[in-house]
Amino acid sequence: MKRSEVNNAIKWAEKLLAEQKITLPPFGYYTEDDWAKLGDATAQIKETMLGWDVTDFGSDDFERVGAVLFTVRNGNVYDTSIGTPYAEKYILLKDGNEQEIPLHYHIAKTEDIINRGHGVLCVELYNKAEDGGLDTESDVTVRTDAILRTVKAGEVVELRAGESITLTPYMYHRFYAKTGEGDLVVGEVSKINDDHKDNVFAVVRERFCEMDEDEAPYRRLVADY
Repeated sequence: MKRSEVNNAIKWAEKLLAEQKITLPPFGYYTEDDWAKLGDATAQIKETMLGWDVTDFGSDDFERVGAVLFTVRNGNVYDTSIGTPYAEKYILLKDGNEQEIPLHYHIAKTEDIINRGHGVLCVELYNKAEDGGLDTESDVTVRTDAILRTVKAGEVVELRAGESITLTPYMYHRFYAKTGEGDLVVGEVSKINDDHKDNVFAVVRERFCEMDEDEAPYRRLVADY
């Protein structure tokens, strides 16, 4: 991705959060001067990968495959003395099913995905097949707001404001915003998040993308740490 594209995406995300009256922790607004002045005091922010995360998953097509994420709190799976024993994120998606977080599952992480604002969040679901791919035959058993339900393979669950879904390990899922219903602020509450090793994609993807530094960073990304 171009740094200019990332900068524009973060500015859009900040505006959307402000419209929905969500204020980030101070490190969400740090400038390069702030990082320099605070120095070693920011060590835990970096070690637990808190902050902005903009990715196109290696697609080179952010408008179709990508998202803006912000990690509010997290721990370290290798050292439980660092950070918290849980994680929390915001995931911001543009109106329309053209931009998505592609099909993937987690090996260790259970996560609650919550529609925190307006719009309709669409979550497509599959079980993992024995060969590691999509099981296109078996029904998926999942909880939405603690209520157990069964959906067909590939069925899309729609979540409106305040509604949530609990995604367990080895459950393939894809996220996008329903067309015409508005941009989305999605919340994630989960076990400690390890984005380096705990994302398995249906089609080979890169969790963090290469950066074309065509302009100076507006905000630092976790990938910059």
